[in-house]
Amino acid sequence: MMAETDQFNPATALAHTPTSAKTTPRGVYAITPDDEDDERLLMRCEAVLAGGAQWLQYRNKPASKATRIRQASGLLPLCRARSVALIINDDLDVATAIGADGVHLGLGDGSIAAARAALGVDAIIGATCHNRLDLAERAVAEGASYVAFGAFFPSPTKPEAVQAAPELLALSQSLGLPRVAIGGINADNARLLIDAGADLIAVISAVFDTDDPQAATRRLADLF
Repeated sequence: MMAETDQFNPATALAHTPTSAKTTPRGVYAITPDDEDDERLLMRCEAVLAGGAQWLQYRNKPASKATRIRQASGLLPLCRARSVALIINDDLDVATAIGADGVHLGLGDGSIAAARAALGVDAIIGATCHNRLDLAERAVAEGASYVAFGAFFPSPTKPEAVQAAPELLALSQSLGLPRVAIGGINADNARLLIDAGADLIAVISAVFDTDDPQAATRRLADLF
């Protein structure tokens, strides 16, 4: 449990994470695809990191807990070597077990306060806000480090996702936290969201479903 003096401050938390995650990160937020092949996953993630990803989120919902811990543990040293934050999707247990830099929570995936208590004041804790500013405001009040909006475009990963308008990125500027855009983003449409105010663009297929993940990541990173 945090002492009363350990008041959470989003800017302080980001400033104590790896270099590329400081204060106002800008760039590519890569999210891993579901992959049971550890060697292939690590190789593709290494290429994405080499391409300039600012943060990496480990996501493998169908996998067992043991697989998720094993794969995330393998990704951690790759991220550390490049001073990139490793964030775990929707699984506080895995994030705690491997000492990850943070966790991303969707609606119904546990409270931000509980994640903060478990991971500490320096952890990066993200919140899914879909297309709703009120969810983002609530996440800020609960101590989130960043807010994520989307889907902005049709997504092969979540075809049923609600749609968000780019204007939401500008409207949320006053929240004072990094804003992540997600959903169907690629090199052809990312500029629209960056210009609207996205600090990070979260991508899966745009980098991992390519013949050259490193080059695909670099192309997106260069947009910033």
